[in-house]
Amino acid sequence: MNKELFDELRQSAEEMVAIREGVMSPAHITRVAMPEVKQIRTKAGVKQDEFARLLGVSPSLVQAWEQQKRLPNGAALKLLKMLELNPQIIHTLKTI
Repeated sequence: MNKELFDELRQSAEEMVAIREGVMSPAHITRVAMPEVKQIRTKAGVKQDEFARLLGVSPSLVQAWEQQKRLPNGAALKLLKMLELNPQIIHTLKTI
């Protein structure tokens, strides 16, 4: 690793520690409201196994989301937000 990249990485780590300790504030915070996965699934009228298959994840992951043991992220989070706003998307998912 070159020195410039290493110095930048070290500075980022130091800033992270300072933010965590309350010494400095983060420049930007993005907050996304977590969807109520069970409510979305129930509204769609499908069981956990089918919901998992439609989203391309495991049934145990859907169960963990519903119990709030794990939080959805990435593409799954976006898809859940879309389903929350437009439950009819479930019909499109069933055709793919």
